[in-house]
Amino acid sequence: MDVHVFDLFSIIGTVAFAMSGAFVAMEEEYDILGIVVLGLVTAFGGGIIRNVLIGVPVTTLWSQGDLILLAIVSVFVAFVLPMAWIKHWKRTEALFDAIGLSAFALQGGIYATQMNHPMSAVIVAAAMTGIGGGIIRDLLAGRKPLVLRDEIYAVWAMAAGAAIGLGITKSTWQLLTLFVLVVVFRMLSVHYKWRLPRRLLSAESPSHGKNVSL
Repeated sequence: MDVHVFDLFSIIGTVAFAMSGAFVAMEEEYDILGIVVLGLVTAFGGGIIRNVLIGVPVTTLWSQGDLILLAIVSVFVAFVLPMAWIKHWKRTEALFDAIGLSAFALQGGIYATQMNHPMSAVIVAAAMTGIGGGIIRDLLAGRKPLVLRDEIYAVWAMAAGAAIGLGITKSTWQLLTLFVLVVVFRMLSVHYKWRLPRRLLSAESPSHGKNVSL
């Protein structure tokens, strides 16, 4: 695999998630410091969780100076964008989020594979790199993590990890094809509102959704 593909996925994911975090922070009326923090957490939170799980020193984050600078620049670009552009971004937010998810999921899966981890670790690395930053972002913003309750999301990251772990995608073009497929399926799940099975306890209440005292 061309090492530049790994770098490309890192750059795409960093920009997409840093701006996503910045816009969520602005929606919650955070000040500029809060916007920067949320942008950085969204961009790097998943990678940090992945590193902890697969045995990579967390301090390797500080060797990614260029990506950290890129994330900070992305956050400030988001901060100064005209309101009309931000509203346009919000209409296409799901697409950029899907791009970030796909890029980071593939990056995490590749990283774990290069370390010769088993299939289970590759899938976890892909999933946590793809969704970890979004989970931390939502928690810091006081929201329920959308990745765990909204349209199918984490499943696509896990599928990407499985494909990489099975060795289906070894060449550069195969990885790029997988990247596009994850984005497409994520957007299809948004458009058609595909959801995993769920069970709502309130719907099973004998009082038609009202809480029952015991």
